[in-house]
Amino acid sequence: MDKERLTIAVTKDESVSAILTMPSVKTLRTGVITAHGMGNDMENELLVAFADGLAEAGYPTLRFNFPYKEKGLKSPDSQKKLKDTWTAVCRHFQDDKIVNVNHIIAAGKSMGGRVASQLVAEKKLPVEGLIFLGYPLHPADDHSKTRDAHLYQVELPMLFFTGTRDSLCNIKRLQNVLSNLSAPWELEIIDGGDHSFHVPKSIKATEKEIYGRIVKTSRQWIEKLLPD
Repeated sequence: MDKERLTIAVTKDESVSAILTMPSVKTLRTGVITAHGMGNDMENELLVAFADGLAEAGYPTLRFNFPYKEKGLKSPDSQKKLKDTWTAVCRHFQDDKIVNVNHIIAAGKSMGGRVASQLVAEKKLPVEGLIFLGYPLHPADDHSKTRDAHLYQVELPMLFFTGTRDSLCNIKRLQNVLSNLSAPWELEIIDGGDHSFHVPKSIKATEKEIYGRIVKTSRQWIEKLLPD
């Protein structure tokens, strides 16, 4: 794999960092962009494993920071700025002649995936599928406020990963939401996984094995959706 650190302009006054990972073997014509969650950045171990694993399978990948992480801040940017960043990164990836893809999949951990899906619901992100690496369906341990309204407007295929111990995504609540979607969807449940797919020792599965399973399932889903 070849990795390149990029600077992508969001506005004339603000830019973000990104990592482009290109396969060392056959490059497929579908690429994957991945956004981080609220409390982490593009160097999050799950995101690195996800992007590198898909690149090893032949898919160009790009992961990026939102502006607040570039500044070392803890509080996320405004919804508008998060969306503007996603669209700017996607435009860069789409136009990059070295990447040279015909199709793009948007992926995201928690907040990063939610923002992408909101843009897709608004038909403002030119992608052909969504992968959620832990969807933040509701605040931690509070099932009364679900963030699902826009999902019913999404028309693209979606792949959801969730853990059985995810305090931000009760599985029964999620399954109820999914059963009412009009778009195609698939759900992969990580037994014992929390919001970052960390599992207790009793599960006897290593982090590498869990991340490998996520990559394999994502690759198979993309291959079925967009056969090269």
